[in-house]
Amino acid sequence: MALVRSRHRRSSIDIWPGFVDALAQLLIVIIFILLVFTAGQFFLSNALSGRDKALKQLQQQVSQLGDLLSLERTDNARLAASAADLKAELKATLAERDQLNARIGELTARAATAEKSLSAQQKLSAAAQAQVDTLTASIAALRQQLAQIAAVLDASQAKVKSQELQIADLGKKLNLALATKVQELARYRSEFFGKLRQIIGKRPGIRIVGDRFVFQSEVLFAPGQANLSDAAKQQLDPVVTTLKEIAKNIPPDINWVLQVNGHTDETPIHNAQFASNWELSAERAISVVRYMISQGIPADRLAAAGFADTEPLDPADTPAAYKRNRRIELKLSEH
Repeated sequence: MALVRSRHRRSSIDIWPGFVDALAQLLIVIIFILLVFTAGQFFLSNALSGRDKALKQLQQQVSQLGDLLSLERTDNARLAASAADLKAELKATLAERDQLNARIGELTARAATAEKSLSAQQKLSAAAQAQVDTLTASIAALRQQLAQIAAVLDASQAKVKSQELQIADLGKKLNLALATKVQELARYRSEFFGKLRQIIGKRPGIRIVGDRFVFQSEVLFAPGQANLSDAAKQQLDPVVTTLKEIAKNIPPDINWVLQVNGHTDETPIHNAQFASNWELSAERAISVVRYMISQGIPADRLAAAGFADTEPLDPADTPAAYKRNRRIELKLSEH
């Protein structure tokens, strides 16, 4: 009988170390879950705060786009970039959510394993069961919070899609407005060249090529020179007069400019006044612009450029081709 009691006491003593180890493992799991929950809350708060700020900035930009249909392309690009940044932030937040879901699955599996291990013990205490219940409740609360976060993310994604649609609509309206302005400018360009064609007729050395009005250099300048003579100015006067008449009818929201381009042939020039054909072609274009400004054409509606021999009309190596390539071109275009 004493031997039986001694064996029963030894069996009772041997059970408790395993039970204490199980309790210690359970406490470690609970502490780990609390740390994961706290870190998740911290990172989610930071991510949501950054997202709200980005959404607020994007809403302000969309509001400005709605008020102004004629926004510049740079504003549209900046708004699209902001939307792209917000989508990137949402993508990162979704990735964090997926990581937390994976962590919850892992913790749930550990909790289930711990519960099975504890239930295998013959003398499971009420305190251990309470701890398991607390762990289960914590997991349920964390799942509820993740569901709320998912709802917020879905709402944010819906807002982003709505804003992308608004951006696309504004882009279409902007392109339509720009196309309308280009068509209006083309109409005034046709009117401008049509009147010039009637006034100038078939004067030698002056012709219209496509959307450009072309003066042969010999009509306006002496060889190797960039000064306008009185006769050359008389040749330009019909252009100035017609441009003034047309400019009165062009709406102020059409930003037009008369481009004056100087061209030379490929024969090199090098004298005390001009070091190369670049200087000669540019100075001739500037001389024409200066005269037009003196006759009342606004300076902000004129532009001068020199192309030297880089854009020949006739690539042949003949005197006739060289003569065609030496020219001043006038082009009415958008600023």
